[in-house]
Amino acid sequence: MATTRELGPAALRRSYDPDAFGFDTTAELEDQVDAVGQPRAVAAIEFATGIGRAEYNIFALGAPGTGKHSLVENHLRKRAEERPAPPDVCYVHNFERKDEPSILILPAGTGRKLRKDMSRLNANLRSALRGAFESEEYQTRRQVIEDEFKERPRQELQEVETRAKEQGLVLLRSPSGIAFAPTRDGEVMSGEDFQQLPPEEQQDIQDTVEKFQTEVQLALREMPSWDRERQEKVRELEREVIGMAVEDLMGGVREDYEEFAQISTYLDAMQDDVVEHARGLVESEMPIQEGAAGPNSAQPPTISLRRYHVNVVVDNHNMTKAPVIYEDNPTYDNLVGRIEHSARFGGMYTDFTHIKAGSLFRANGGYLMVDAHRLLQAPFAWETLKRALQSRRLRIESPAQAMNMMSAMSLLPEPLAIDVQVVLLGDPMLYYILSQQDPDFEELFKVASDFAERMDATEENCTGYVGVLAMLAREDGLRPFDKTAMAHLLEHSTRLAGDQNKLTARIGLIHDVLREADFWAGNAGSEVVSATHVQQAIDAQIHRSDRIRESTYEQIERGTIMIDVEGKQVGQINGLAVIAFGNLAFGRPNRLTARVRVGQGDVVDIEREVELGGPLHSKGVLILAAYLGANYTSDSPLSLSASIVFEQSYSGVDGDSASAAESFALLSAITKVPLRQDLAVTGSVNQHGVVQPIGGVNEKIEGFFDVCSGKGLNGSQGVIIPASNVRHLMLRHDVVDAVSSNQFHIYPIETIDEGIELLTGIPTAQRDADGAYPEDTFNRMVSDRLVEMAEKRRAFDSPSSTVTTPPDSEVE
Repeated sequence: MATTRELGPAALRRSYDPDAFGFDTTAELEDQVDAVGQPRAVAAIEFATGIGRAEYNIFALGAPGTGKHSLVENHLRKRAEERPAPPDVCYVHNFERKDEPSILILPAGTGRKLRKDMSRLNANLRSALRGAFESEEYQTRRQVIEDEFKERPRQELQEVETRAKEQGLVLLRSPSGIAFAPTRDGEVMSGEDFQQLPPEEQQDIQDTVEKFQTEVQLALREMPSWDRERQEKVRELEREVIGMAVEDLMGGVREDYEEFAQISTYLDAMQDDVVEHARGLVESEMPIQEGAAGPNSAQPPTISLRRYHVNVVVDNHNMTKAPVIYEDNPTYDNLVGRIEHSARFGGMYTDFTHIKAGSLFRANGGYLMVDAHRLLQAPFAWETLKRALQSRRLRIESPAQAMNMMSAMSLLPEPLAIDVQVVLLGDPMLYYILSQQDPDFEELFKVASDFAERMDATEENCTGYVGVLAMLAREDGLRPFDKTAMAHLLEHSTRLAGDQNKLTARIGLIHDVLREADFWAGNAGSEVVSATHVQQAIDAQIHRSDRIRESTYEQIERGTIMIDVEGKQVGQINGLAVIAFGNLAFGRPNRLTARVRVGQGDVVDIEREVELGGPLHSKGVLILAAYLGANYTSDSPLSLSASIVFEQSYSGVDGDSASAAESFALLSAITKVPLRQDLAVTGSVNQHGVVQPIGGVNEKIEGFFDVCSGKGLNGSQGVIIPASNVRHLMLRHDVVDAVSSNQFHIYPIETIDEGIELLTGIPTAQRDADGAYPEDTFNRMVSDRLVEMAEKRRAFDSPSSTVTTPPDSEVE
């Protein structure tokens, strides 16, 4: 009979020596600035930021709490130190196309200065224009023009009147117009006198009147053109006078920015516009933007000084390096920008001063970090980001405009040429979904920075880990942690990692323990956090979440959930499962039973039949059936019908970690050999009878230990686990203490045979040279019983059979 050694206390938990740290408290440590335990992720970030290619954006994938945000940000900020501050971005009025604001790209800090200078210029502009219009020179020259054009119609009529007199006609002015009448002896001829004239003379007079009437009409027709000529001369005068005034006013601004071609071009266009609209600017009473009045508004369009403002949408005056921006709410507006509107006179108005830049604008020339899940939740944001990265251009517009869903008039600001590297932060599943489902994703995000959930617990990593925890404590203003506290935190990290040779990379979970341990230290009046306070924090975390666990164990103690922890039973064993609620996972023993009878080789999984069993659990049962047939009935048909079930299981069951326990229960039911109930079993089995590792081994052991403690430890109880799970043990101190005092036992096994010997006390043995199992071994008992069942089945199936045993009766 093979002997299975139980594990000693040293194998149940990894301990860290506080004296090996080389410090008494974390107050002696310097900040840990380098990343710990993420060499693959760091190398990916360094490569992507160093290659300098547009499409090499980054997707940082990892579980929450792995520190990917802080690590990525720290490395981006280091790289940003090597890049110059990006330029300012300004929007100004487009004097040729008012609905398409122009963009100015200026050196950092220039935009703010230009805005101030233009504000001062605008403050003086209206008074300068008014002064030009009120100047004596302007008034005099304009009066000359006005007088000239007032005199012109009078002179024209006077000439006509003089020639008419020479022809014996007089010009008459009346409210109804101008007319000509014949005269006699200097007096206007009456109608009766005119009728007494010879017809030939009457006709001559009428012809002469018509001729002069025509001349008057021609002169009157010229008056609109004379008025236009007058207006043009007045405009030319205004251009000359206003041009000189504006030139004097803008001269200083021009000199300050003569090296900037964009600003010089803008100032030229502005000066022409001021000259063109000077009268409207002076007469305007309200600063309403040009064309602001809606179609249903009674407010006429006016000219406002707002058109000469400078809208600095990105102000980098205080920047000395490239920006690193994290957009925590990546909606379309926050990412791209927006064009705001204001309500006036019953309508909605906007102009270039209402343009607001988003984080893509602000991150231009640097780096933008975005949470991928939030980005995909925001309507239009993901497609807009992709389009911007593909075209390297970004236009601020409403989502409806971007998606061609709006036909109303709106602004179309000039797009910005962008140079930004985007880093998406998300979980691995989201990364793989995007890689598979979005054809553009891998073209735009060529670098995956993969953050591991665990790291090797090497001396170097442990030292760095402690340094990171000390830095986090210092940043949070926590009390110093002594070396025992740090050793205990490393043990807790190893426990969370589920491997004695690993540390969890989800430092966020340990960070929470830091804060809570500091709280308990404060409650105790201690100036230093010790291992006791760390354990208090861990226990308090568990206590806040373990109501369901306590309720479950209470039901077991009361017998509502039936679990035996002593004695022996046939076809019955304690399996172990893990139940997870939020951040708490705990082990729960489950009674597993098996029944057998003569049949056709079916092993019925009752959980699967009622659709409570998942596919992995069903797979484990099928493997069990294959193992049973191949190991015991290779030369004859498997002639049993077996059923396996988790008793008092009312929810879904999945996973194959119970297949070893199912194997033991089934073999016990076949042989009628009872199994120890003081041992619980976990582990999966393959077709060769090898016991394989499972997850949650610590929670499963502790769950059965808690149940046994509640019912009373008797010194024989324990748990059988796969030998390959020994490296994963990080058990609670009370479990380790119980093993030390021989009150609880943990047995690692590699095969089903080893487990059977522990559970039954009967040796198993291997087949001899003839292919048979030795007498008085458990495997021989199984083989013999299966042969017996096969013979009964053959006898029952024979036409001349006289067997009266019902086919569904159990084998006794």
